[in-house]
Amino acid sequence: MKPSTAKTEITRHLTVAQALVHALAAQYTEQDGTRQRLIPGVWGIFGHGNVAGLGQALEEYGDGLALPTYRPQNEQGMVHIASAFARHKNRLATFACTASIGPGSTNMITGAALATVNRLPVLLLPSDIFANRFPDPALQQLEHPCEHDLSVNDCFRPVSRFYTRISRPEQLLHALPEALRVLTDPAETGAVVISLPEDVQIEAYDWPEIFFAERTWRVRRPPPEPELTRQAARLIRQAHRPLLIVGGGVIYSGASGALQALSEATGLPCSETQAGKGALPWAQPQNIGPVGAIGGLAANRLARDADLIIAVGTRLGDFVTASKTAFREGVKVIGLNIVPMDAAKLGALSVVGDARESLEALLRTLDGHHIAATYVEEIAALKAEWEAAVDTARTDTSSQPPSQGSVIGTVNDAVGAHATVVCAAGSLPGDLLRLWRTDDTKGYHVEYGYSCMGYEIPAGLGIALAEPGRRVVVMVGDGSYLMMNSELVTAVAENLDLSVVLVDNRAFMSIRGLQLDCGSPSFNNELRRRNPDTGRTDGEPVNVDFVQHARGLGAHAVQASTLIDLRAALDEAGRQGGVHVIVVPVNLRERVPGYESWWDVPIAAVSQQAGVIEARARYEDNVARQVRSFGPTGGE
Repeated sequence: MKPSTAKTEITRHLTVAQALVHALAAQYTEQDGTRQRLIPGVWGIFGHGNVAGLGQALEEYGDGLALPTYRPQNEQGMVHIASAFARHKNRLATFACTASIGPGSTNMITGAALATVNRLPVLLLPSDIFANRFPDPALQQLEHPCEHDLSVNDCFRPVSRFYTRISRPEQLLHALPEALRVLTDPAETGAVVISLPEDVQIEAYDWPEIFFAERTWRVRRPPPEPELTRQAARLIRQAHRPLLIVGGGVIYSGASGALQALSEATGLPCSETQAGKGALPWAQPQNIGPVGAIGGLAANRLARDADLIIAVGTRLGDFVTASKTAFREGVKVIGLNIVPMDAAKLGALSVVGDARESLEALLRTLDGHHIAATYVEEIAALKAEWEAAVDTARTDTSSQPPSQGSVIGTVNDAVGAHATVVCAAGSLPGDLLRLWRTDDTKGYHVEYGYSCMGYEIPAGLGIALAEPGRRVVVMVGDGSYLMMNSELVTAVAENLDLSVVLVDNRAFMSIRGLQLDCGSPSFNNELRRRNPDTGRTDGEPVNVDFVQHARGLGAHAVQASTLIDLRAALDEAGRQGGVHVIVVPVNLRERVPGYESWWDVPIAAVSQQAGVIEARARYEDNVARQVRSFGPTGGE
């Protein structure tokens, strides 16, 4: 018999979990000549579903592959850490997260939703029930009478950008590259989920050596179509009162320089969203502050009279559009976005492309165009009025306890315009958007796509890991702090520097304020004892000693009853390093104004309460202001 001339394929005999660990360590991203690890580490809480699989693989091979494993206190928290890390890295790197089957994995679902809503890449590796079904039903397995292959991990499907279950080892050969493609695509990215049955994780297979070869994923920068760019330029030239709305896509693209060049050359005023804040320095003449339901005077007044909106890198959520009341009927819209769905919102002229490429192309096409001098003067006057209003809201009014606005001003002044402030939920995000001043594209990190209580402290960890040496200040309300303070322990264990300003307003006071605005009396939002006389939670306040609690978790903690105390505590935290919690009571009387904005929160159509009836009448008036149609955007 003639000897075979076929080449023998080189393989590695590894378990599925071991192969996954080796493959993840070989993934890189590259953009603009900078190459970095896509997955620089893994966060994990181990249980019976992954301790013998991914846990074993990470212990045996992680150190040699420079793939460290981090241990959080809560599975939701570790996904928030990964999301914040990815955001600070402009979505070019993220963490993988592994959890055991059942509650460990479903605890990650909220984090997955947050990542997908905010277009942030996270790689989730939830453990799943036995693929062989022998120990059926396994511990923590959900049984369904009609769908025998259904598990709780199917809950990830609607909140993820990519989902697969690996029921045979060889499936990973094709599933992992596809998962990584979605993870690194700036238009498709979000939560990417690879569900791993616990028996499959430990199954061995002969993996082709090429599966472990280094791979560099180039993060694309698609340019806009030239004809659409020309149409957008024609609309801008024709407009008398154009307004830019700047979203997070500008920062992720590294397009701040291009935005500044465009705004300076044309005079176009730039308003900010939560994710876009910091794209321009606050003192830049064209930066007219935030727009929408939690916007400021200048941007909201310009938006109200604008005849053209240029939305760059923004999802145009309801807070940005003030529930479609920020603009006038028939306003024209240009959408510049790498995500086609976002570029087409509000009936916009849809210009699909990378933010930096699109802004640079638009500047070239506009070729010397500048807005009218009278409009420049109006913008300058409104900006001056707005900055004066911000100064007023940040001023110490000598009230005891101090106002939330003065606390924000004190923290901002103490840590400077280049530190990163972190927040997510309650009244703080709106006040921070209006009052915080930053000169740094990474100086403002507020999650408001999902507005997830509990995000703040884990996010602070993610930023500290993404950029060691950066001053990170978490501002969190007491209600959100009580939801996920456990990651303070993780910050202590990782020897991180983190300052947490805990704003104590005695429970869910943001929603209490909204409740009162809706005409209802205060109900079930304050932290009070149940009253035996009324049967409701309107008894005596529950006084939580947050200082002792934080100390019990290993942090340095102090009470700052005055703004002077707050400044001193922040200075001390900066000098000492480590994890510091500063508890600051604030009063409920002095609230930051609404600055001519509205947000659609439906009011009961029928009620016997006078306050609700009055609120309903106001609501109907505002609903009548909602824009139902937008102007033609053909560039005619």
